[in-house]
Amino acid sequence: MSLRPTLETRKAVPTMEGAGVKLHRAFGFQNPSELDPFLLFDDFRNERPQDYLQGFPWHPHRGIETITYVLSGSVEHGDSLGNTGTLGAGDVQWMTAGSGIMHQEMPHGNARGQMHGFQLWGNLPAAQKMTAPRYQDVASADIPEIIDDDGTRVRIIVGEFWGKRGPVDGIAADPQYLDVSIPAGRRKTFQIDTYRRAFAYVFEGAAAFADASTPAGILLEKEVAGQEVNIRDLSGDRTLVRFGTGDEVTVQAGPEGVRFLLISGAPINEPVAWYGPIVMNTRDELRQAMRDLRNGTFIQPAH
Repeated sequence: MSLRPTLETRKAVPTMEGAGVKLHRAFGFQNPSELDPFLLFDDFRNERPQDYLQGFPWHPHRGIETITYVLSGSVEHGDSLGNTGTLGAGDVQWMTAGSGIMHQEMPHGNARGQMHGFQLWGNLPAAQKMTAPRYQDVASADIPEIIDDDGTRVRIIVGEFWGKRGPVDGIAADPQYLDVSIPAGRRKTFQIDTYRRAFAYVFEGAAAFADASTPAGILLEKEVAGQEVNIRDLSGDRTLVRFGTGDEVTVQAGPEGVRFLLISGAPINEPVAWYGPIVMNTRDELRQAMRDLRNGTFIQPAH
């Protein structure tokens, strides 16, 4: 077994999308090979309704999959194929845009006005860029959760973990998407297949992620729950941790515990031509998508 090195740790940056939704972007519209097959990750978390209620009105998608995970509040969605619904707290929607879909997402806060969720974009390989669109809407109650003896909790949204499998299937990137909570001071190691690209996104508490070159470096300075933690090395709220090659990720929770997403997938290793919510392999394919939008042929008839 080999620890994955920590290639980069960085804070998500504030940005604005849709009709004026304030959010934080951990990555996106940069080098698409860094986290191939994943293209973009947004954390939309607000306590002021004026910062999110304008939502994400009608917009096109082609060539990608969008994964929406709601923690607080709800998101109403609709599309050009006539699908409508509402995602509540703990629910997930995995949308395969494929050949093309027009989509809208309108967030609403909970009783206290709080809204929190994530959206991840996964790329599609060339052979599946023009596949028929489809949805997988998953209710919170259908997402398996494992609670370990030390209090560690893992929700398995996609992929297999500790003998259980998440409810979303048939995804091109062969992903694993875990929502992990570790109690204060506890240290855990997670297995990730070597062929996958992987990242963590911390959104509650803080943790230290062991590095392959100095795995003992996280065990210094201050004791928490009987274990030593180097407080200076902790990755806190809204932090992206990008890992290199290996088959293990070791995490030690800080003094308040930690909650993070641990996401990995098989790289596609194909050229990327990207224009907003449309991701193809060539500039010619992008130009064709723009012509389809202008000509009203972006949405393919159902077969």
